[in-house]
Amino acid sequence: MLRRAAIEFAAPPQAFWRLSLKEWRALAGAPSAPVLARSGLAALMARFPDEEGADQ
Repeated sequence: MLRRAAIEFAAPPQAFWRLSLKEWRALAGAPSAPVLARSGLAALMARFPDEEGADQ
C-alpha cells in the first residue's frame, strides 16, 4: 500500500525515506491509530502505578 502511494505521488527516494510511517499513512488515506481517551489512561495508570523513587 505504501509503495503504491509513493508511486502515485511520484515521491523521489529521498522524500520517501524522510517521511514517517504516520505521514505515509495519512498520505495513503489509511486510518490513523485510535487515540487513548483520558479514562483509558487513568485505567492504565491504576493498573501499572509508578514505583516509589523510580524517577530519582
